[in-house]
Amino acid sequence: METNNYSDDVIGRARVQDTPELEAYYKELEALGAGALWTVANDIEPWEPRSSSVPMLWKYEDLRSLVLKSSELVTPEQAGRRVVYLVNDKRKDVSAAVGWLYTGIQVTRPGESTSAHRHKASALRFIMEGDKGYTVVDGNKIMLEVNDFVITPNSTWHEHGVEEGGQTCIWQDGLDIPLVNALEANDYAVYDGKQPLIAPVNHLPMSFDGNGIVPADLVWDKPYSPLFKYSWKKVYPALLEAAKVNEGNPFDGIIMRYSNPLTGGHVMQTMGASIQLLRAGEHTKAHKHTGSFVYQCAKGKGYSIINGKRFDWATRDIFCVPSWAWHEHVNLSETEDACLFSFNDLPVIEKLGLYQERAYDENNGYQITTN
Repeated sequence: METNNYSDDVIGRARVQDTPELEAYYKELEALGAGALWTVANDIEPWEPRSSSVPMLWKYEDLRSLVLKSSELVTPEQAGRRVVYLVNDKRKDVSAAVGWLYTGIQVTRPGESTSAHRHKASALRFIMEGDKGYTVVDGNKIMLEVNDFVITPNSTWHEHGVEEGGQTCIWQDGLDIPLVNALEANDYAVYDGKQPLIAPVNHLPMSFDGNGIVPADLVWDKPYSPLFKYSWKKVYPALLEAAKVNEGNPFDGIIMRYSNPLTGGHVMQTMGASIQLLRAGEHTKAHKHTGSFVYQCAKGKGYSIINGKRFDWATRDIFCVPSWAWHEHVNLSETEDACLFSFNDLPVIEKLGLYQERAYDENNGYQITTN
């Protein structure tokens, strides 16, 4: 029968007590590049999933002026990509925001553009402000609007810019750089010049109208979504419609997953993304699951309780929920809905059979805050 007391003082766990003889033995093993498993077994095989990340909140109001200042200090060509990255206090060694996920805030002025490049790491964008921004992915130019979700899958040539006459654009970048680096599989290449456009502007997004129909003659053999942009002007009304006929998830409210329209699966092989709506005054119940999440408030204001600590957020604030951390969300408005965008590493977790979830059973499903 499985034990649930999580005590290491039980048969089946390592319980060897050190002796002078054993310590001498360990030194002999160490000299040969080896070790005794029982000295590390309980640490590397925890009773429950364990994250080395901590919950964090990055306030956009505090960061925005510094993000804009970067555009005065360096050019896109000097920096490659002009980004202020957000790093977890416990993941600085791998430049991760949480788990094996990276995130940052990129700024581009009117008339500026980056060099086209590609890498094995997958990337995504969530547009925060600005006008007439664009991205070009494998020759497909796509115009960007606030709260649009955009993907640049691994090994695709991509570049970004803002057209003359536009407004300075700021967006969140999410990448799996720490994961791909941990797997020792990353690379980087720079395109010689600008990519030639292979289709009309917004060709792929306009080919899918979001109502369950797809182009019958589209030939697509890539392992990621052909819908490089998911428009807020279509996504938000879909959330409102869903809220009319659904009670919603007890842990996440009305939550919709961005998907590959051809398969129904995640948008990319290693990162997924969702958008959720919290009704006015809604307070979801707490749960925890494997998989790391980075959130951005797309609309409204509220707070999340993560492992017993309250984090207050407003529009454009970014926060993270580490794997296996208790979390619940609250919309502070009694009249307006709130929306949270998030991206995650669930495609990897699910494909490896590592996903598990648990509801918070105490206090009717709500955590007691410690702050």
